[in-house]
Amino acid sequence: MRVLVACEFSGIVRDAFAVRGHDAWSCDLLPSERPGQHIQGDAIEAMRSREWDLMIAHPPCTHLSVSGARWFKHKQREQAAALAFVVLLLDAPIKKIALENPVSIISSRIRKPDQIIQPWQFGHGETKATCLWLKGLPKLTATNIVNGREARVHRMPPGPNRWRERSRTFQGIADAMADQWGAPCPRYPLANTNRLEA
Repeated sequence: MRVLVACEFSGIVRDAFAVRGHDAWSCDLLPSERPGQHIQGDAIEAMRSREWDLMIAHPPCTHLSVSGARWFKHKQREQAAALAFVVLLLDAPIKKIALENPVSIISSRIRKPDQIIQPWQFGHGETKATCLWLKGLPKLTATNIVNGREARVHRMPPGPNRWRERSRTFQGIADAMADQWGAPCPRYPLANTNRLEA
């Protein structure tokens, strides 16, 4: 499969698909933190640059997340632009799309998510409600429900890199996406459990 992971600089989701043999590309305005196939630039241009079988999009949540609701009245223009970007991603001419964001105004302004997942359903003892808007894809099935409900991401101290740490996809969720949404690839059977190191 040819997979585009839009708005991802970490390479976590991209690599989960790549290690399973897919032609996976990340795209972000920032360079990739890991070596791999990465388009540094606009996600909409990357989306339109070739045919993709699957797109997983992580649009920035700065102006969308309800955790910043107290600032909404001061950034209506930014919110409108962010919502327009989400619509472009969801309406892409790609058969399979997953758009990921925290609990946000996407639910009230565009449509409710198809699923809300938590890291503790995929091997990480933490809470971080993550909404998924799906097109042509099944809901993710939990792979490793674990104890522990620490809100580590929510409690991160303020700082210049807080947004970067909060935006990373948990490895267990990335692996579930690749295993459950990636069609079997003859070059690398899904039964093989080798993974890239984090």
